[in-house]
Parts: sequence; C-alpha cells; structure tokens
Amino acid sequence: MQIFAWGSTFYLPAILGSSIAADTGWPLVWIVGSLSIGLVVAGLVSPKVGERIDKKGGRWVLSVSCVLLTLGLVVTGLSVNLWMYLAGWLILGAGMGTGLYDAAFASLGQIYGLKARSAITTLTLWGGFSSTVCWPLSAWLLEQVGWRATSLIYAAIMMLICLPLILKVLPARVRPAMRVHADAKSSALQLSHAEQQQMQLVMMTLMIAGAIGALVSVHLLLLLSERELSLQQMVALGALIGPAQVAGRLLEAANRERHHPLWTLTISVALTACGLILLASGADITALAIILYGAGNGIFSIAKGALPLYLFGTERYARIMGRLARPSMLAQALVPALVAWLLADAGPFPSLLLLSALGISNVLITARLWQLRRQSLSV
Repeated sequence: MQIFAWGSTFYLPAILGSSIAADTGWPLVWIVGSLSIGLVVAGLVSPKVGERIDKKGGRWVLSVSCVLLTLGLVVTGLSVNLWMYLAGWLILGAGMGTGLYDAAFASLGQIYGLKARSAITTLTLWGGFSSTVCWPLSAWLLEQVGWRATSLIYAAIMMLICLPLILKVLPARVRPAMRVHADAKSSALQLSHAEQQQMQLVMMTLMIAGAIGALVSVHLLLLLSERELSLQQMVALGALIGPAQVAGRLLEAANRERHHPLWTLTISVALTACGLILLASGADITALAIILYGAGNGIFSIAKGALPLYLFGTERYARIMGRLARPSMLAQALVPALVAWLLADAGPFPSLLLLSALGISNVLITARLWQLRRQSLSV
C-alpha cells in the first residue's frame, strides 16, 4: 500500500502538474501547491488518527485511508474547475493522514508491540521504492492516457489492490493491552515529566527533519542552480537520493536490531547534517553530499517509527505517533513556500546555510535525548 499511497499523493503533482496546467489553464502554483494543502489536512487529522488506531485497530484506519485516497483521486481526475480539484486534495490530505508512514507505524506497533522495529524497517525499505516505481509509471500513464485517466487508474489501484490487501493481511482485532488502554475513562495522554521532555525533543526532531526533507525535495534543483552544472547533471545528482535512502535502510536492516533506536536516530541526523554542510560548502563533492543526506534521510524514516515505541511503550504508541505527525506534516507543507521567497530574494546560499543550521539543530537535540536517557538510567 505504501508504494502507491506515496506515489498517488506526495509524488504525483511533480509529474502531472505541468500537464494539468496546460490542459486546464489553472495556475501552476495552485496545482503544485495542492500538495501543501493535503499535508496541512494530514497534519490536522493525525492526532485523531492515532486515537482511532488505538481504539479500532490499524486495519480499520488503513482501510479508511484507501477509500479516502480513492475518492480524492476520483474527484481530482474528474475536476471541472480548480475549486473541485483543490477539494479533491482536501480528501487526499485526509487519506494521507490516515495511511502514510505515521499511521502505518502505529498499526505495526499495535500488532507487533516492541518487536515492531523489524517490521517498520521492512516497510520503509519497500516504501523507499515508491518514487522509483511511481515516477516512471505516472510519466508513462500521462503520456498514454493523460492526467485525468492517470488519477483514475491510481484510484482503481487503491480500491482494487491496496484495500483488499489491507483487509486480507492485517489482523482485525487489536492487541488485548491496547484494548484495555482504549477503554480507559480518560483519553488524555499521561506522560511523566521526563517523558514530556522526551516527547518535545522527538517532536522537534521530526518537525525539523520534515522541513529539511520537504526543502530538499522541492528546491534541490534551485539550490544547485548557481553551480556549473547542466540540468541533466543536476537531475542525475537528485536521483542519487532514492538509492542512498534504500542503502541506508538496508544497512539498518542488516543490523538486526542490535542497537537502541536512539543510535539509529544519531547516525541519521549525523549523516544528514554532514551532507547538508558539505552541500553548503560549495566544494566539488556534491554527489557525496547528496549521498550522505539521502542515507541519513532514509535511516531517519526508521528512527521516527522505532524510537517512540522504545521511549513510550506500546500502549500509548498509536496516539503518540498521531501527535508527533502533526508538526512534521505542517512543516513539510509550509516551510518550502517560505524558503521559496528566500531563494527568490537572496539566491541559494542563504537557503543552504539554513539547511545546514537545521541539520546541526537535530544533532544537538539528539545529544540532549542521550543526556536524558543517561539521567533516566542513573536514577
């Protein structure tokens, strides 16, 4: 499901946007910006999604996601005006909030408990092929049948392939511990003072990483524009990110959970920061910088699912993942638009410095998490 859920939402406007604008006359900025609208909706619904997974189980929520994504794709594919198209993305946003990694991680945590880390690693490993599969598929479908039929074909895939797989593979019932927790009188998330500190730091890390990932995804070519590179060379450099992400996840999978997921986070933010600093340095090692960034970003997807499970346990995991998802998705939606102004006014270098600062910030936050962990172990 994850391959097509990402491919039919997050990666779709980049392929279809220009064709939609040419066919309809709608402003390209609104067509491409529809993804930001969807991410805002996804962030807003995420806490409620975590609660529903806690109460009804992952199969129910992920099935709803398939239905929402199907409906959203049908609405966008049949849109007769821009407002209908944007309404379709409101629906897609709800589908993203109920079906992308955060909801999937929460569902796996509910099924496997503390043993979910290997399942999370496997899920992100396969999910990393989403752009590899869906970018060429979307481009081929666009050439063969046009953007409207492409949207409708993805809708059919979600309804006829992904939904039956969810219903067949995922268990219908939640784990007993989860069911007891869901029936508690208070829906408030109970956290100790130390856990609140950890929660805030993890939330900051996810938000910063979400902003970094969105900035690189949206603006990488502009960030490289002042270098003596052709368009083909810049595209080839950008294409290194996907394989680097998968390679990082393969190394994490080969580790077979021998270390605490805080080490996974540490390696991730260190690689990301090194890659971004090298990218901002202007040195003739752009490929290495992008590979380091991509590997760190790939490993981070595992850390964001595994670390909260170890820090807060299984009973609260679904609701915690729902709350952690909101700031990250909002950052992904809003920060690229803000940085676009910086790029237009000052060029790439200040934006590269900003990316480096964000990468270093996550290293410092992770160091603070290590400090809190040592304090808790010494008590």
